[in-house]
Amino acid sequence: MFSDFYFVYLLSGLILLPCLLISVWASAKVHSTFKKYDAMHTSTDWTGSDTARMLLERNNIYDVQVVRGRGKLTDNFNPATRCVTLSESTYDSASVAAVAVSAHEIGHVVQREEGYLFYRLRAFLVPVTNIGTMLAFPLVIVGVLLTWLSALAEVGNIVVFLGICLYALSTVFTLITLPVELNASSRAKSMLAETGVLVTSEEKKAAAKVLSAAAMTYFAALLTSLLMFLRFLLYVFLLLGGRRKN
Repeated sequence: MFSDFYFVYLLSGLILLPCLLISVWASAKVHSTFKKYDAMHTSTDWTGSDTARMLLERNNIYDVQVVRGRGKLTDNFNPATRCVTLSESTYDSASVAAVAVSAHEIGHVVQREEGYLFYRLRAFLVPVTNIGTMLAFPLVIVGVLLTWLSALAEVGNIVVFLGICLYALSTVFTLITLPVELNASSRAKSMLAETGVLVTSEEKKAAAKVLSAAAMTYFAALLTSLLMFLRFLLYVFLLLGGRRKN
């Protein structure tokens, strides 16, 4: 049992290492790309906040506010408060990077207004995933304990399986998040091209690079989530294997 635990401990460490490296790489890629094109001024002088408000009006959306937030690259759309919060690095900036980021957030607003399928699925999964992640490991522990009782072994297996399914919700959530973010970026590119906020081909290419770099963080999140789920399964099998040996 101890040797099995030691093996799983080492293996889980090997799994966590690429998770860390992937996350660091994705974050560095986003920040370096944003910094590069934050220095490229838009030829139309549109700021991030101006762009966001104009795109909302263009899509006939008048009940969503654009407000200033804190920090850098903390931009988000909160459907509960009907607010698009643009960070300090985006709100007043007239850079190509700022305009691209603000258009991406408006892409999410339009998704909600149009009832985009994956957006609705993600919104539904948010509370379910939060609860599932908290209950997953306790359920596995309870299930393993129940398998010690021969009369409740089948019930224990079901509880363990339920715990695994609940933990898997986090991976499902990141999987559904990917098309949501890619679609928002696609909408952003189309809206910026149609409205003439970005005029030159250099500006449009730069905006596309900013949005692509941001998308990499969601690919990285999905891969990390898959690796973490594998790590969780290793611990579950270790617990079940230890019970069978005893």
